[in-house]
Amino acid sequence: MANVDELKKISSQVRRDIVRMVTDAKSGHPGGSLSSTDIMVALFFEVMNHKPGDWNRSGKGQDVFILSAGHLSPVYYSVLARAGYFPVSELASFRKFGTRLQGHPSVARNLPGVYQASGSLGQGLSVASGMALAKKMDKETEKVYVLVGDGESEEGQIWEAAMFAAHHKLDNLVAVTDWNGQQIDGPVNEVAGLGDLKAKWESFGWDVIVAGGHDFDSIIGAFSRAGSVTGKPVMILMKSDMGHGVDFMAGTHKWHGKAPSREQCDAALAQLEETLGDY
Repeated sequence: MANVDELKKISSQVRRDIVRMVTDAKSGHPGGSLSSTDIMVALFFEVMNHKPGDWNRSGKGQDVFILSAGHLSPVYYSVLARAGYFPVSELASFRKFGTRLQGHPSVARNLPGVYQASGSLGQGLSVASGMALAKKMDKETEKVYVLVGDGESEEGQIWEAAMFAAHHKLDNLVAVTDWNGQQIDGPVNEVAGLGDLKAKWESFGWDVIVAGGHDFDSIIGAFSRAGSVTGKPVMILMKSDMGHGVDFMAGTHKWHGKAPSREQCDAALAQLEETLGDY
């Protein structure tokens, strides 16, 4: 079990990885990757029961994570590598031709840790719901976790999956929304708007928890509470800050899908402590 200080150190290194990967590739999505870093670190280094050295796509015998917001691949790859799924040095291949680290997660080259290709938004919650139902049918006790975006939650398929999961009482399904209020075209509440997101998920039959997405005590507490819910799936709304950790990226949609220049990369890295060694 990691303590909060250790988790903070991992998060700092993951944020460095994200900035460097996107800069070197001259392409990628840093904003949402940075806002969801602490959530992902808590999941992989504290919350989930998973076995990097014994991974296969069946997910049997361990907790499963599905990334629905596939453009957040930089944080996904960094956390997987830092958790031991594949060599950290492979992060240098991000978005290069023929790499296993495609711009959106792919299963074509059997990258350990990736259960499902994700790029088209809205699909991951359906996949996670199906896996959770399969685990129940197989009488497994492990859980399925899935990360969605708040902009992504404008997709209709999210709400179809919400109905399915509630109907089947999938209390082994824990969904997380990276609730940073931004999407590619601007603030979420100006593009389409989600209304009262907590009330909306509750009306679909889910247990809803609201937590701070950059406070490890709040994050871990939310996952702990989710683990005790029975009879319904859980949605954790993690209030976060787009671009968190880098002052000129924070709080704006402008870094949703924009690569920093080399000078901007250096300025960002100056704000992030190197704690585990750069790749």
